[in-house]
Amino acid sequence: MLRKVEIKDAQSICDIYNYYVKNTIVTFEEDEVSIEDMQNRIINIGGKYPWLVFEKNNEILGYAYAGEWKSRCAYRYSAEISVYIKNGFIGNKTGSLLYSALIDSLSKSDIHSLIAGISLPNEISIAIHEKFGFEKIGQFKEVGFKFNTWIDVGYWEKIL
Repeated sequence: MLRKVEIKDAQSICDIYNYYVKNTIVTFEEDEVSIEDMQNRIINIGGKYPWLVFEKNNEILGYAYAGEWKSRCAYRYSAEISVYIKNGFIGNKTGSLLYSALIDSLSKSDIHSLIAGISLPNEISIAIHEKFGFEKIGQFKEVGFKFNTWIDVGYWEKIL
């Protein structure tokens, strides 16, 4: 079941997200996010942009959300989007279901441009974005440093 995020989802979202914080380069956060911090993100981001969860048998298996691309007012019609799937559940179409609903919601808003930053390499993330019509528009070399490694970030964009 797809639904809008609720504050009570913060613990489950932390569990999903913190796996990526601790074990991967897909997020550049290096410290685990607390439940309180995630609740604040849900309130601050979810109050302005769509934030969805996929729940099955009372368990959240993934979430997707949009957020501000940049703070300058001329960027107000652009949004950055992300999707995270619970470890062990990638490949079961949860990400596609979430992104389909998220993009549909954004297409009914005043958002014009969707942007996704992808730390590289990340073939799974590239594949889902390109499946939904995103095109690679650029790449920054060695802009992130995590796990004692320099990391490139590519940017994909979709015009709604």
